[in-house]
Order: sequence, then C-alpha cells, then structure tokens
Amino acid sequence: MSEWVIPLHAIKGRGAATRLAHRFESVARDAFDDGWGSLEDATRHGVPSDTGLPTEVQYEDAKSAITRNRSPDIHFDYGLNPYRGCEHGCIYCYARPTHSYLNLSPGLDFETKIIAKRNLAAVLARELAARSYVPQQIIIGSATDAYQPLERRLRITRGVLELLQRCHHPLALVTKGSGVERDLDLLAPMAARRLAAVYVTITTLDGELARKLEPRAAAPQRRLRVIRTLAAAGVPVGVSVAPQIPFINDDMEQVLTAAFEAGARSAFYSVLRLPWELSALFQQWLALHYPQRAARVMARLREMRGGQDYDSNFATRMPGHGPWADLMRQRFEKTCARLGLNRERLELDVSQFRRSLLSGQASLF
Repeated sequence: MSEWVIPLHAIKGRGAATRLAHRFESVARDAFDDGWGSLEDATRHGVPSDTGLPTEVQYEDAKSAITRNRSPDIHFDYGLNPYRGCEHGCIYCYARPTHSYLNLSPGLDFETKIIAKRNLAAVLARELAARSYVPQQIIIGSATDAYQPLERRLRITRGVLELLQRCHHPLALVTKGSGVERDLDLLAPMAARRLAAVYVTITTLDGELARKLEPRAAAPQRRLRVIRTLAAAGVPVGVSVAPQIPFINDDMEQVLTAAFEAGARSAFYSVLRLPWELSALFQQWLALHYPQRAARVMARLREMRGGQDYDSNFATRMPGHGPWADLMRQRFEKTCARLGLNRERLELDVSQFRRSLLSGQASLF
C-alpha cells in the first residue's frame, strides 16, 4: 500500500504548523494517511486534527535568575526571562531553538508547552544580595515575552518587578503584550526615578499579517495604545520594529511614525535571522501563507547573510550586509531622524540600588 504524506496546514492561533524535530533527535518522523480515512475527513471538513491545541504549563524551580550576555552586538549585560517558550507563537522568534535543549520541538511545542519559573523572584533576591553582584540594568523579556497570556494568572513577572522596585534596581522591559499596563503602579514610580523603561515591539501595522506572524500577541493597534498609556504615565517608551522581513512587513516607516505619535522616543530594528531549526520552520510558514513569494523572500534573506540562511558573525547578524541591508538601514535612520527618534540616549540610574533593602525578602516567597 502506498503512503500519502499529509499536507501541511495552518493551525488557527498558532504560528508553527508542525512539531518539527529538534536538532538532537536521532529519528525523524512524518505523518501519513494510514488508510482509516483521517486524511479524507480532514480535507472534507476543512478541520485539521490538531485544531485548538491547548497550552500546557510546566513548573520549574530555577537555579539562576539573571543570564549574562557576552555577545558584543547586544547592548546589555543582564537578561531575565520568567518563562521558557512563548504562547505568542511568533514564527520568527530566535528563541525557538532553545526548546531543543528541553527535548521539545522548536515548532508547536515552543508555543504550547510553556515552562514557568515559579521561584524566580526568590532566586533573583538571592543573586542581588550576593556581595559579588555588580548592579546594571536588567532586561526582562530578552528571549521570551514576560507578558505572554499566562502572566495574567501566574504573575511571575509581577513578583520580579516588586522585588526590583523594593531595592531600587533599574530594569527595562521588552514586550508585545498589553499586560504590561497592569503593572503601571510599579513602573510609573520607578520611571520617575529613572529606574524603568519599556520597549514595545510592533512588527507591522497590518492586522491580518500580524495574526499570521504573531498569532497570540496583542494586535498592532492595541500595542500602540500600550505606548500611549505608558508615555502618558511618564514611562520612557521605545519601539522595536524587529525583525524586518523582505517582501513581508514592508511598512517600517509607517510603524515608526505611528509609534512616535503614540509617545515612543527611541527605536531599534534587526533583520530576520534564522538559526538552527528556525530556518525550516520559517520556510514552512512561507509555504503556507505566502507561497508565491517564498523563494523571493529567502533569496533576499540569503543575500543579506552571505548566501546562507544564517550568519552568526557578530558584526552583521543583526543588520545583515550588502545593498539590501544598507537600504534598510538608510530607511530606518532617515525615518528616525525625520521624526526625532533616538535623539537622546536613555540612561537608567544604577547608583540607587540598595542591597540592604533585600534583607528578609526571600522569606516572602
């Protein structure tokens, strides 16, 4: 009997279409029609068998809270992530391949099997209290979003903010989630003391495209409202227009303009990068959503990556290189100059950190 491979289909509310095998697996598996009519039923009813994939939460007792960055092209030293995996399901997320270390797929598992670090605030308190600790701003959400939907219930990010406010430690948040507004009671007073800033990622203003790229993140217009709310409360706000994907999200200038009008005063961008399994996942996504331009998109990305899907060179992995990358840089810089973005560099004040205010804090957790 011949075997028919089941064709890929987009899954509503999810970015990835498969549980792509991770790079450490020794056996690859493909789904196929077993002759029991499952493929016919799915085709006839238009309903894939994995529609409505639930999100599963696993709890982890973290051994450490702060991650140290040693990459020279990333302009911060300390990062902190309350969750592994992200329900937002952004197909372009460079953190997807980290799920491979958990023996999970960077595809659907990354967005449906979330690891929550339930003891994070207590571990962070211990690290900040160490005599060897040197204070620098901590970037919260440097890999996965600290305000993904689970945060509404678990409040792990909230606990971290309360701790940092208590000891006057500076922080910056990067998010696509509207949940950050919940914590304005902490962020606004900290911002008034130059201890907090927020960066909101807006990849495109096209709502239909955003639903495909970032299926469970806040809608673009909702993120603009977040910027307005934060700015009105006195919180310094920046906008990330990353990643830029040739022939997919081509409205960089419009995003920057809308963000500036909403109150953002700084901006940054990067070109899509496709490390490890992310290349195959993104190409699956292109084949499903934009098959007519898939080859064109990949050709341009490879042109900016020295002919490869990914180039790890620290000098070029963020902006890319070549004529197309130069054009993108010029578009960004000219728009920022016209609007007045990035005119002043925001420096948070690390001198206010008080280790003594942490005494007894661990007993609260």
